[in-house]
Parts: sequence; structure tokens; C-alpha cells
Amino acid sequence: MGHREALLEGAKRCLLEKGFVRTTARDIVKESGTNLASIGYHYGSKDALLAQAYVSLSEGTSDAFDAGSGLATPPGSLERFQEVWANIIGTLGKPGSIWPLSMELVVMGDTMPTVRDYVAAAQGEGARGVIPMFMGGKEPPADDPSVDTLGKLYMTLMLGVIARYTFDADSAATAEELTQGMRQLLEAARRAG
Repeated sequence: MGHREALLEGAKRCLLEKGFVRTTARDIVKESGTNLASIGYHYGSKDALLAQAYVSLSEGTSDAFDAGSGLATPPGSLERFQEVWANIIGTLGKPGSIWPLSMELVVMGDTMPTVRDYVAAAQGEGARGVIPMFMGGKEPPADDPSVDTLGKLYMTLMLGVIARYTFDADSAATAEELTQGMRQLLEAARRAG
């Protein structure tokens, strides 16, 4: 493994152990077995490295609720909605969960503009990737209108679920409650329409 890969893996471990704010360049170097100059050479800055490490961790976590993981319910159905949310919520309390890092970004993002900007740019990819989980099919192109509507809706719901779980896991929404709320919303829209 070269320095670039070792730094990324070391940064991931540091993020999971210490979070964004408490991780120093020296922590990453110690964890990766590299040197300080390697961070600047390969990533430009510690914050850019941490941002890439976070996105890499996010991509790995999404495999737990990805459409390719054998979802059994019909795409676009309330049953699929519930199944995907159950999988997402199931990742929240697991050891090594990255979701508390998301909350750290929300709170501390202004103090880490490089990290915030990199992760914000990656949110578009997240919005594209989440659509097939719920709706089936393939990821839409980046310029597809559904990325800015359906994708952003799911990403906003996800951030809310993560925030609530991080704040108070015992009272956080379950997949069943989210689905029942969606069912009530759809019924109200049907009656009004």
C-alpha cells in the first residue's frame, strides 16, 4: 500500500476514533505510518484528506442499505420505503458508525470550510445514489430533475433521522413510524387532491 492509500485508511480510523475536530495531522501520520509531508503532497491539506476519508466511509456504510443488497420489496412502494429506512436506521447504533461525524459536520462545518465544501459537493452524488434504493432502477444522471427533488428529499429525511438518533436514540423514529407518517401524508394528499 502506497502513502496515498495508507493516509486515507489512517484518516478513516482517526475519524471514527476522534472525529473531525480532534484529529490532527500527526494523528493521521501515526496511524498511517507515513510522514507529514505526504499529506500535503497527496491531498493538499489535512482537511481535504479528512473530507475524502469521510466520503469513503459514507460510501462503505451505504452498502448496508444499497439497492444491490437484495431488497425484497417492490421498488417505489411503502414496503420498500420501510425496508430501506429499517436498514439505514440499523446502521446508526452499530460500533464504528459514521453518522455522528455527519452531525459534527453540521455543527462545526464553518470551522472546516474545506471539509464542508468537499462533502457538500459529494451530497449530489449521495442524492443520485439514494434514489435507486427506494425507487429501483439505476442512478439517474446528475442533471436529472429527480436528483434535485426526490434525491434531496431522501437526503434531507436521512439527515433528520441521523440528527434525531444522535440526539436521543430512544425516541428516534423507527422505520415503521416513518412509513406510517408517509402513509398518513399520502392519504391526506389523496383526499385534498
